[in-house]
This record gives sequence, structure tokens and C-alpha cells, in this order.
Amino acid sequence: MRIPWKKIFFWRKGGRRNHEIAPDEVLLDSSNLPNFNTAQFEGRLGKPISLVALYATGGAFVLGLLLFLFKAGQLQIVQGKEYFERSENNVLRPVPVFAGRGVLFDRNGTMLAWNAPGTDSPTVSKLDPLATSSIVFAEDVITRREYATSSGMAHVLGYVKYPSKDSNGFYYQEDFEGVDGIEDYFDENLRGVNGSRLVEVDARGKVLSHNIVRSPVQGQNLTLSIDAQIQSSLYSNIRDIAQRVGFTGGAGVIMDVHTGELIALTSYPEYDPQVMSDKTNSAAVRAMLNDSRLPFLDRAVDGLYAPGSIVKPYMALAALNEKVVEPSTVITPSGFISIPNPYDKTKSTVFRDWKAHGPVDIRKALAVSSDVYFYVVGGGYKDMKGLGIARIDSYLSLFGFGKEMSESFVTGKAGVIPTPEWKKETFDEDWYVGDTYNTSIGQYGFLVTPVQIARAVAAVANGGKLLVPSILKTNTSHVESTVDIPAPYFQVVREGMRMGTTEGTGVALNVPYVKIATKSGTAELGVAKDHVNSWITGFWPYENPRYAFAVLLEKGSVHNLIGAAAVMRQQLDWMHTHTPDYFKE
Repeated sequence: MRIPWKKIFFWRKGGRRNHEIAPDEVLLDSSNLPNFNTAQFEGRLGKPISLVALYATGGAFVLGLLLFLFKAGQLQIVQGKEYFERSENNVLRPVPVFAGRGVLFDRNGTMLAWNAPGTDSPTVSKLDPLATSSIVFAEDVITRREYATSSGMAHVLGYVKYPSKDSNGFYYQEDFEGVDGIEDYFDENLRGVNGSRLVEVDARGKVLSHNIVRSPVQGQNLTLSIDAQIQSSLYSNIRDIAQRVGFTGGAGVIMDVHTGELIALTSYPEYDPQVMSDKTNSAAVRAMLNDSRLPFLDRAVDGLYAPGSIVKPYMALAALNEKVVEPSTVITPSGFISIPNPYDKTKSTVFRDWKAHGPVDIRKALAVSSDVYFYVVGGGYKDMKGLGIARIDSYLSLFGFGKEMSESFVTGKAGVIPTPEWKKETFDEDWYVGDTYNTSIGQYGFLVTPVQIARAVAAVANGGKLLVPSILKTNTSHVESTVDIPAPYFQVVREGMRMGTTEGTGVALNVPYVKIATKSGTAELGVAKDHVNSWITGFWPYENPRYAFAVLLEKGSVHNLIGAAAVMRQQLDWMHTHTPDYFKE
């Protein structure tokens, strides 16, 4: 029988091809089994998935979908607001990691200001296992600035304001801020650079995580020119004498005449820098702020005082250089000079000396502090022509009076040299020769600071170099200007100041262990002239000067017989015992 293959083929390719499979398409060719690639599943019959497995898989999928939709709905609808608020309030906040503030040392390495952990703070190691000894976390520990307890250092050191927190405990003021003194003037050097870490907090302020992102950089340590022992001793001597005889305040300066380094710079009374930094004793802070003695006034730098006779060495240099007098010129005053009264020509105005001295040349005039000699040198008298106020102003300016010095820690107040222009502006009055007389002896409106006096006398000691005082130990000098006066004239003035120590107004400083050149001064105050400022200034050793000094006692009774010279004598004796190296030539 002939098989109709075309019809069968047509039928298989036709409409029933999706309903039946021919036997030869199902049955395996058993003879060909060895040639099948079993790795590709050739020669295997497929097995259908059971309905149970299919239904189980579908059910699990549907259940998972329902659980997902339920949880999503719960998060979005039921707890959506809560999580939205948490997402808004969970923030990363930068928190400072405080840099250690630079340490202050005196010239001998004694610490004057340093950092210590807060007294009620845990140690850093308990705060964070990742912390190192150089990192202090702001929200847990803040260092305390501590100051040496030695007296007389407040105005030099100053104090600091601590970083400030907001109501949430985060710092809006992230730096220690220097206030007054070295802490203020060298604040940028001392503060260093704070580090930072990022802290994640929730809405309740709870810290969730943190990471250090920048380490702090230590502030610069500074070594001052000050000798803390000498400074403390000088302050104590000023305080003790002032309290004993009734002066309201005082100041003292000791300066290297070659480098300008300040060995001592102190002002009495002073405030307590520890109390002002800590601000924990509000009563003590108020007491200092309300103290009528003005303990926050740095009298050495910003206090303005009538100098009195301590300006006479500079008047002498001007007179010698202008040939008003020669070193051997002798004037024989009678204890006063008298000139016509400018307001009533029928009367005379008398300018008295503090005592009659007899014939004096310029050396003797400096030694005994003759007022009449310098009246004549300054304003002229009879046939002798004086310097006149214009030249007085010019020469005194050369020594730094009446103007601000170059920028330094002790720039301070400029002071006043009285001039016709100053009088017109201040009092709207004309200038008279009597004003020149009073200016010539450091009275009238003449005002100076103790540090101006110290550097001026240093210029006399070193031959005319006007130095910029330095509060840092540098061993180098900064010369602001040089006074162009011949060296022999400086020597004449130094001789007169030495004579003042051996036989004149500075005999209190005629000590056996070092030769000192001095000039004292007593400046009368007010119209009644019942109070005075007491001054002593000078340098040592006389032959080879190394140090200049100026000491002021402010506003004591005119009847006091004890003043600034007594302070400096006690200071020299103390130094001879405790710091004798300062007297080596």
C-alpha cells in the first residue's frame, strides 16, 4: 500500500499541528542514544510541573506582594509624618576639635600661660576609643587656660574668652579669643587652627555617629623677653612703696639698650587674668571692673603722666647741639628768674627753682636738677637766647616724645609736647615764654608714658639709637631712628646723669655693686600742686650700658620724701642677690 506522505505532511503542517504530535516526534531513537549530548539534555524526556508546585509558588509570590504593599502603606500612611520629621532633623553638624593654644614662656623658659583639661571634665580616652592625645572633643571637654600666679604679669599676658555654646550645646563661637596683652596682640599666632568632625544627631539631639574630618593644628608657642622673677619683684616693690606712702598707682620698665628687649614691663594695680578668663567668680569680676584705681589701665604703656625733670637730659642734648650752651657754660641762678607779666606789664611773673644751687654748668645742672638752668636754656633770659619752643618740640620728638612709636606690643599712647598750636587748640589762648619755661622742665601740658621714657633713656645710653621695644626674646634690634647728635654731647649728658647718682638727686641708687647713671623727676599735678608724680630713670652699667629703666609712682602727696627712687633701690638690691648676671659688664 502506498502511503500518501504529501497529505500527511500537509495535515501536520495544517490546522491540527497544535493538537497532536506524531509518534516519531516523541519516541527516542534508542539506537542513537550514545551520540546524544547529555550535557545539553539531548535524549531526555521533559517532565511537566505539577499543579501543586505551581499553585504554591504563585501563592508565595502573592503573599510576598501583599506583605510588601502592607508595609509600604504602613510606612507611608501610618508612620509617614514621623519618618519625614526624623529625616528632616537628622543632620550632620560640624563640631570643632579645638587646637591647643600656644604656650607662653618667659625668657628663661618658665611657663606663664598654658592649657589644662577642664577641672570637671572626663579624660579624652573615656570619650572616644578613636581619640588621640592631641584631640579634645568640644562637646565633652574644653581646655582651661591657666596663668602663672606670680604678680605683675596681668597686663603683659592678658586673658582669653572661651568658646561659646548655643542652647542646643553646639558652639557658635569656636575659638579662644585673646583679650588684652599678649593673648590679644599675638592672638593669630597663639590660637592655631581648629580641627573638625562631623556629628550626626537626631531630632532629640542624640549623637548617632561621628567622624574626624580634619585634625587641629597646634598654636605657636612664644618666648617673651620678660624675666618673670624680675617682673614680679619690680611689681611687688612698686606696690609696697605705693601702699606705704600713699601713691595711687605705678609702673616700671627695664629694657635692653641694644636689642630693645623688655626685661620687665609692669603696672600697678593689676587685675587677675585667671578670674577674668574663667568668669566663674562674678563678684570678683565686678569688683575689678568697678575699682576706682583702674586696674585694667596698663600704666606702663597707656598711662599719660607729666614727666617733670626727667626730660632735662634731652633738653641738654638739644642745647648742646644747637650751641645754646657749651659743656663748660656756667649759669649762676639766684633760685628764681623774673619776667614781665604778659597780662599786666607793671607786675612780674616769678619762676622759682626747687632750691638755690649756686653756679652750675650743664653736668651739674643735670645732677642737681636745676630748674632755672633749664628755664634759661629752653626759653632764654635777658641776654641769653634759649632754644625756643619750636626747637624744643623738634628735638624732643627725635627721642620719641609726642608721637606714636612704630607698631609694636607697646606702641601705646603718643603723649603730648606742648606747643603754641596745641595751646590754641586746647585752650584757645596765645603762647607765652612762661609756657616755654614750664615745658622745658616737663610741666604744663607735657605728657609721656613710662615706656617712652625707658626707650628715650636707652637712646642716651647707646649713643642715639631709638629702638622699638620688643616683648619677644629676639636677640636682634629694631632701630626706629638714630638721633643725629655728636657722640661727645651724649657723653656729657651721661656724665651729668652719673654725677646725679654720686652727688645729686639720685644718690639713693649709688650702690656699691654697679655704677648707675640716673635722673629723677617730681612732676607737680593740678593747680593746687598738692600732689606729684615721682619718677626715676637711668641705665647701668655706666661705662658699658646694658639696661635702661624707668619707674613711676602716680599721684602721691607733695610732702612724700619716699618715691620712685626707693622702689628702684629695692629692685636693684633684689636683683644683686637673686639675678646678679644682669650686672655683669
